[in-house]
Amino acid sequence: MASFNKVILMGNLTRDPELRQTPTGAKVAELRLAVSETWRDKSGQSKEVTCFVDVVVWEKLAELCHRYLSKGRPVLVEGRLQLDEWKNQQGETRSKLRVRADTVKFVGPPPARSGETPTAAQPAAPDASVPVADRTDYNVPDDLTEDDEHIPF
Repeated sequence: MASFNKVILMGNLTRDPELRQTPTGAKVAELRLAVSETWRDKSGQSKEVTCFVDVVVWEKLAELCHRYLSKGRPVLVEGRLQLDEWKNQQGETRSKLRVRADTVKFVGPPPARSGETPTAAQPAAPDASVPVADRTDYNVPDDLTEDDEHIPF
């Protein structure tokens, strides 16, 4: 049986990304995304419904999201659905469907720093979907660069 698992969502973060480490040392960030749909009903009234989606981001991408994103920022997330199951303290099985992000694109200009007004010369936050080694538009710390084997020249 064939299957295909791909999710593309665009919305606004409902809170700042939460970064933590697993017991094995892997970095993981939790994002909460609000995705809204607007339409007009038969009487011409505008209607809106918002869907809240939990997104999990791993390793270098998690660090970038934690560093550059904040509540209210628009993002485009590409990834796949993931079902997490666990047992609570009472022994009951619980489950949660969420998106495991493969890429997160930072949409729009970066927020202005306190006391500053945004300018065209101000660099944008890096596009988290571009491999770190290929980024030249922002000062990315050396510890986030990928090895030279992935550079196409």
